[in-house]
Amino acid sequence: MHQQTLEITAPRRGTREITADVAAVVHESGIDIGLCHLFVHHTSASLIICENADPLVREDLERFAQRLVPDGDPMFKHRQEGADDMAAHVRTVLTQSALSVPVAGGRLALGTWQGVFLWEHRYIAQRRRITISVIGE
Repeated sequence: MHQQTLEITAPRRGTREITADVAAVVHESGIDIGLCHLFVHHTSASLIICENADPLVREDLERFAQRLVPDGDPMFKHRQEGADDMAAHVRTVLTQSALSVPVAGGRLALGTWQGVFLWEHRYIAQRRRITISVIGE
């Protein structure tokens, strides 16, 4: 087993591809076959596997999330850190704080157009911590 924590700067709301960062941890682990598990230690950011070929896919996801969970919705009472505060929490709950990817041949076994992304749900830049655990042999 190998475990490492990454500190990632998310410059603003939206997605940031972290596939290469995660792949580097898998390579460093020396594990040939197993599982790579990721966990983000925050309540207003998510981890997703998404298409990495066309950035319009992720822009469309962001527009969909804005329509589904609008900032400043009067239904939300929790607004301690601004209009995007509760919306960011809801978006995280609707997506995921953790995900797993198979490891095969010492590499992430992602599909052709798949990438691993940190999805920041707050407007301003944030420093995010992600723990990556690689388990196998």
